[in-house]
Amino acid sequence: MLTELFSLDGKVALITGASRGLGWAMALALAGAGAHVVLNGRRADTLEVRKKELETLGYGASVHSFDVTDDAAARAAVAAIVERHGRLDILVNNAGINHRSAIDAFPLDSWRAVIDTNLTAAFAVSKAVAPVMAAEGGGRIINIASIMSIVGRGTIPAYVAAKHGLAGLTRSLAVELGESGITVNAICPGYFKTEMTEALQQDVEFDSQLMKRTPLRRWGEPRELAGAAIFLASPAGSYVNGHLLVVDGGTTASL
Repeated sequence: MLTELFSLDGKVALITGASRGLGWAMALALAGAGAHVVLNGRRADTLEVRKKELETLGYGASVHSFDVTDDAAARAAVAAIVERHGRLDILVNNAGINHRSAIDAFPLDSWRAVIDTNLTAAFAVSKAVAPVMAAEGGGRIINIASIMSIVGRGTIPAYVAAKHGLAGLTRSLAVELGESGITVNAICPGYFKTEMTEALQQDVEFDSQLMKRTPLRRWGEPRELAGAAIFLASPAGSYVNGHLLVVDGGTTASL
């Protein structure tokens, strides 16, 4: 049946940066499709609240808070998840931060933090899950990139560099891990209404320019990433590998 193509029943999915915004939206989506979701983030207390929300809906969820930029911590966390649940089928590398500043005032520490969280973390956690998925005969790695993986903007050089790097990492891992049955793809969101974009949403000039450049003439809602996430994680996306799936209301098509 068609619905079985999009079913995640029996699967275990680890989602980094899952406590809010796009990460939380994808946790809801994958859990709703039948997966047991393992929520990762920096604040265990917030994750516990989210876990209870999912359980109230009848979904399976657990919490595992660890530093996604720490290679050893990632390996230990993945081992613990597999020991507890017996498997790990899906990884969504969503953890991300941003820093806005003109280049002459952009602190090097902020550059490093953005690169570490948005790019190095995806490498570290993917490196940890790859042998587990290979031993299981396959799996799905979904990197949350950005339209900034394709285009550029001023005052966010670290974010743009990290997201371009994530696009490259996606393609490289897709080539390397494909023979193990692991697909690696990226979702490239445009401008969505999240906590990270609150300042831009309130910026009248930016909002006006964005509306002119976005054919759908509106911001994206986090729930609108659900379909892309389920597609790439489910049997429906079994032959999609090394792909950047843009979800932006047409913004990049109009530039």
